[in-house]
Amino acid sequence: PLASPQETLMGKYGEEAKLIYELQDQGGELLALRYDLTVPFARYLAMNKITNMKRYHVAKVYRRDNPATTRGRYREFYQCDFDIAGQFDPMIPDAECLKIVHEILSDLQLGDFLIKVNDRRILNGVFAVCGIPESKFITTCSTVDKLDKMPWEEVRSEMVGEKGLSPEAADHIGEYVQLHGGLDLIERLLQDPKLSQNKLAKEGLGDMKLLFEYLTLFGITGKISFDLSLARGLDYYTGVIFEAVLLQQENDHVEESVSVGSVAGGGRYDGLVGMFDPKGRKVPCVGVSIGIERLFSILEQRVKASGEKVRTTETQVLVATPQKRLLAARLKLISELWDAGIKAEMLYKKDPKLLKQLQYCEDMGIPLAAIIGEQELTDGVVKLRDVATREEVRM
Repeated sequence: PLASPQETLMGKYGEEAKLIYELQDQGGELLALRYDLTVPFARYLAMNKITNMKRYHVAKVYRRDNPATTRGRYREFYQCDFDIAGQFDPMIPDAECLKIVHEILSDLQLGDFLIKVNDRRILNGVFAVCGIPESKFITTCSTVDKLDKMPWEEVRSEMVGEKGLSPEAADHIGEYVQLHGGLDLIERLLQDPKLSQNKLAKEGLGDMKLLFEYLTLFGITGKISFDLSLARGLDYYTGVIFEAVLLQQENDHVEESVSVGSVAGGGRYDGLVGMFDPKGRKVPCVGVSIGIERLFSILEQRVKASGEKVRTTETQVLVATPQKRLLAARLKLISELWDAGIKAEMLYKKDPKLLKQLQYCEDMGIPLAAIIGEQELTDGVVKLRDVATREEVRM
């Protein structure tokens, strides 16, 4: 459902919860609009006692954010989610989720992209070896998450100034979160004297190594970076996390290139279903969400820059008449075409001028005009005109 009880959504999103669209008291019922498709999915699995499911879902979600429509940020927007729920061997479904993101971004030909991958357990291990108390893991996480938008200096000052970490701890974190690479980096961190002593980090790095082996088999590691600065602000992630970003095109003909930031994100959330199950039964889940409007804003800007015309209708033929008092003929013919499953249109005027009708075909990119005048009616034919070449055949 679009609206959920507020308590269903609260406590799942961390600092981002301030963007939840709460509705006023509805006769004693406090409701909120869904913030994403993940939490409702987890609730659905718990309510219906489903322990195994693979599904995709395209639907609207709501965030009470400051809209920036040029960057594809809205208060009401579509997400496309793909999730795999169930108990499986490590990293096989996770690798498939990354394969899907890679496939979508490649097929849409949006230019160069990068999928950053990290693991909450590695991050928590880093925090632990840097001497951060566990109570501050989640807030530190949401600060680290800002590294893609702010330089390290600003992130560091937020850690020390607002989050109350010691400058030494912040510097220590800085040494780790600025690292990114591939299998070589994973191997290096597995040898790291401090991290390798931390149970969580070791588990996370072991799984990350496995993940990269599967991604190598899928042939997609070229676009994937193990990035320790990736944190994703949401509370519900428990393991692997990932985010896809489009890399800036250096085009000459685009005056302002759009930086849309993240276009897809996801990860593993093994504890979420259990939150909704009265007995706390857990169902491991991993999923990914594609931001459809974000992708649209890039595609739209690209079309605008190229100056090409986009056809906004699928109409195959316009039914037109050259003389007056022929509305009845048009209505009869268009009805026959519709019944035959042909996509047809006509102008909503009793006596339109032929030039206007043909101009409409040009403007809308309609390829054919079926012209029926007094002579055609007498002869029992229709004149079919190819709008682009102006060739005509009687049939």
